[in-house]
Amino acid sequence: MTVDAHHHVWDLSVRDQDWIKGPELQPLRRNFGLADLEPEARAAGVDRTVLVQTVTVAEETPELLALAAGHDLVAGVVGWTDLTRPDIADELSRLRELPGGSFLKGIRHQVQGEPDPRWLLRKDVQRGLAAVATAGLVYDLVVLPHQLPACVEAAALLPQLTFVLDHLGKPAIATGEREPWASALRALAALPNTVAKLSGLVTEADHASWTTAGLRPYTDTALEAFGPDRLMFGSDWPVCTLAATYAEVRTAMSEVTADLGDPDRHALFEGTAAAVYGL
Repeated sequence: MTVDAHHHVWDLSVRDQDWIKGPELQPLRRNFGLADLEPEARAAGVDRTVLVQTVTVAEETPELLALAAGHDLVAGVVGWTDLTRPDIADELSRLRELPGGSFLKGIRHQVQGEPDPRWLLRKDVQRGLAAVATAGLVYDLVVLPHQLPACVEAAALLPQLTFVLDHLGKPAIATGEREPWASALRALAALPNTVAKLSGLVTEADHASWTTAGLRPYTDTALEAFGPDRLMFGSDWPVCTLAATYAEVRTAMSEVTADLGDPDRHALFEGTAAAVYGL
């Protein structure tokens, strides 16, 4: 079976997703729930998922934990909390005591939206990241390529924390650029406390004309840098629907990893995620 290590849900009647702006994202301005995802995931052989936060709103994480508790598809949650709050350790404990709190596996912040490219290295952020590690959680990195050098420094400063790079750091697949992204990715992968997701790639490519061949230089770079035992598949549903169906994303990731042996494919499509997130 397969673990989908990265997807989202949202209900616009509960709160707005303020990042869904502009005509190109208009197809995402509707509700996406687990009932929409489940048939597509099951058809693709996915039996467990990791549900990931989308907005920096404290109320969202308890909602995601409750969803996980009520649905056997979701095996883990990557939530959000303010890393800079003085009582971060207490807040992480509180979240784990909520209904579904045992499903909390990691924390994420929209670092990609921070104007300071070295935000992760701020003293208050570093203190929060250390608390995440102490709580036995992992930290998902959603960053842009120019922020990867700070990720390398942060991971080196906190060897006790596992850093999970979402979407391979969002390389510029649509333009075919590989540097300096590839060098920064290799530097991150050189640290043993880092793993990455083969996720979100079709939406970094040209939405209308992406091909598996166009993705392969980026996935090959990741496979060379991390190895399949430190990579995991993620659909990035429903964001992926801007460029591809769930089935098309799953098929594309199978195609770019077709040369791997069965043990490596098992790691990439199930084992790594299960181990890193403790599913």
